[in-house]
Formats: sequence, C-alpha cells, structure tokens
Amino acid sequence: MKRPTFTVSQKIAAAYLLSVLFGLIALGYALSSLHQQTQRSRHLVEVDFRALGLLRDLRATTLAQERLEKQLLVLRDPALLELAVNRRRKFSTIWAAFSRLPLPLSDPDFSSLVTAYQQADHACGELLAQKDWRQAAQCSSQRSSPRREALLAGLDTRANRQRQVIDQTLQTLPASSNRAYRITLLLIGFGFALSAPVALTVIITIHRSINTLVEATKQLAAGSFDQAIQVQGQDEFTLLAREFNEMGQRLKDLEQRCLDANPLTRLPGNLAIDREIEARIKTGRPFSHLYIDLDNFKVFSDRYGYKAGSEVIAQVGDLIRKTVRHGGTDRDLVGHIGGDDYVVLTDPERDEAIAGKLLEEFDRMAPSFYSEEDRRAGSFLARDRFGVERSFPLLTMSIAVIRSDQLETPTAIAISAECVKIKKHLKDLPGSNFLINRRKIL
Repeated sequence: MKRPTFTVSQKIAAAYLLSVLFGLIALGYALSSLHQQTQRSRHLVEVDFRALGLLRDLRATTLAQERLEKQLLVLRDPALLELAVNRRRKFSTIWAAFSRLPLPLSDPDFSSLVTAYQQADHACGELLAQKDWRQAAQCSSQRSSPRREALLAGLDTRANRQRQVIDQTLQTLPASSNRAYRITLLLIGFGFALSAPVALTVIITIHRSINTLVEATKQLAAGSFDQAIQVQGQDEFTLLAREFNEMGQRLKDLEQRCLDANPLTRLPGNLAIDREIEARIKTGRPFSHLYIDLDNFKVFSDRYGYKAGSEVIAQVGDLIRKTVRHGGTDRDLVGHIGGDDYVVLTDPERDEAIAGKLLEEFDRMAPSFYSEEDRRAGSFLARDRFGVERSFPLLTMSIAVIRSDQLETPTAIAISAECVKIKKHLKDLPGSNFLINRRKIL
C-alpha cells in the first residue's frame, strides 16, 4: 500500500497545528494548576494564617483581661472600669472575626468554651461596674477564672491544630508545584520540537531584517537621512521599515530647521516660516500672522553695545515663546526673521490676546535693559541715522497683525507687504502698540 505524501507546506502546517495544540494543552494545564495553587495559597493566607493570628489575639486579650480583673479587685480603681469594658469589646470583636472565617474544622466544644467565658466575664464585669467588690471577687474566683483557664487551654489546643493544618498545606504546595512544572515543561518541549522548523524560518527572517535596520541606523547616525529601506509585504518588519523611512524624512526636515534656526533665539528662521505660511495657506484654514518689531532698537545697540543688544533679542525671543505657549495652541509657530523682527503664526481668535499680553509683558521688562540714569529719565540722548542728536524713549514694541481670511488671495508676499504697511503706521505712534487689519484686502 502506497504511503500518502505531503507537501512541505502541509508538513509545516501540520507541525504548526500540533505545536499549537500542545501549547494550548500546556497552557491550560499550567493555568489550571496555577489557579489551584493560587486558591490554596490565598486560603492559607486569608484563612489559615488569619485564624492562627486571631487565636493568638484571643489568648493575649484573655490574659490581659485576667490581669486587669485582678488589678480592679486589688486596687478598686473605678478608672480601670472603662479599660475593662474596652477589653471585653475587643475580645468580642476578635471572636466575631474568627467566627466568620470559612474554616474546615468545626469545634462546637471550643465555641461553647468561648460563650461560657464571655457570660462569666460579663457577669463579673457587671458586679465590678456596680463596685460590689466582694461579689465581684467571688464571681472571679468561682466563675470567670475557671472558665478563663479552660478557654486558654482550648485556645492552645485549637492553635496547635491550626498549626498542623498550615504545616500540612505548606508541605503539599511544593510537591504540587513541582509536578505541575514537570508536566508543563514536558508539554512545552513536545510543542517546541514540533515548531522548531517554523521557528528557524522566523529567526532567519528576523535576523536579516534586524541587520538591514542596523545598517540603515548607522547610515542615519552618520547624517545620511536619505537612507531608505526597500519594503515589501505587510508584516511587522515592513511596517517598521516604513516608520523608519518616515523618521529619516522627519529628521531631514528637522536638520533643515536647525540649520535655518536663529543662533541667538534658537527659533525657526525665514525658510521654516515661509514653509509654514505656505502650508497653512494650502489648508485653507484661516490664520493670523503677527509681525513683531522693537522700536528704537538700533540706537539702543549703539548706546549699550552689541552684546547688550544680543541679550535683548534673546530675552524677547524667550518672552514671545512663553507667551504663545500659554496663550496659543500646539499648532502655533514662533519664528525669528532676524535682528529685532519676529513672527508668530496662530489662530485668529487668539491673536489679539497674544499681542496684548506681549506688549504688557515687554513694557514691564524693557526698563531692566537700561542703566539707572536712563531708566529714571525714561529716555536718553543719541544721534539718529541722519547724525542729528535727539532724545529717544525706552524700547517699545510694535505688532502688526494680518489675518489670512482678510486677504482675497493670501500669499506669503502679500502678507509680508501688509505687515510692512501697518508697521510703518505703528512706528509713528508713541509707546507699544498693536494693530489688527480688519478690512478686506483685494
């Protein structure tokens, strides 16, 4: 009789199904054994050890009641009565907690010992509360003391039995764990042996993919952001390669932004600003363009020097960044055109609040740039660009705001041209000012 033949695919499928079957059996057995072990361990902690602890608490409380009763009969101090009542309540609380435990051992005799002792202790407590010391002493010697001794003996017996239960449980746990471990390991071994060919194929694929990613990462670290991994298929490594390619493109864009960033403020420069304006125009979503300029900055630099001027530019950049962070959105852009000129791109509904806050904070900060003499005078003498000496006020800020939806055909050039017009108007006004263009521009 001719034996049936199987293709390689069929053999791999059969081996895979067998490995899955053994894996499921091993998993089911392991989970079942783990559940049983967990239940026994939980019962051991929550019931057995808890019961032993409560038995010890009952014994300690009983001995404390005995000592307190003897002190009351000797000292006859009414102040100890409240303490005796609290001890009695504590005993009842502990016994109630012990009674609620789902213990497999039922001992009616032990329960009767507790009940008899509580009744006797309560009766003696009533006599003590009435300060009938003679009757209380007689009750103690004839009723509570004998029952207390019987209860203590019963507590010791019950605790010993509870320890035996705990010891037996602890002895069976390792044996059960070892047996479950061996059987699970055996089942897993069968499954592993059957799945080895499939695993080998997967390992080779992973090894090749990782080598490709490592090589691409080295190229990326060397600054070659154009490195691209050829991808095919839809598996996890294909998706990872696509994300890697996208990351390389983002790093390339980030490098261009860093190269374009202003060295003083670390804010994006002209290229990044123009690219963001064009991107926003393409989306068709309205945005506001805030052109920020410092008034009389050149004469300030001439008077205080290049370094002081650079510090002012850096501080103003930080001020704009913080103001937009608190008053704008994550989509907003803060850019530095150069010198004392800055740009903010934000939503139209936020431009007025941002501009107002900037002027307020700058006017508060500007006097700190000057000497005490100039700050007190509020101005200083300097020569203008025509060589004429005249008085110049402290630095102020002008902000020209252009909303893209006010332009018939918004472009970066058109927005820039409108900003220049508004800035010229603001320069003629005293102090810090901002102006929003609210008219339609054709």
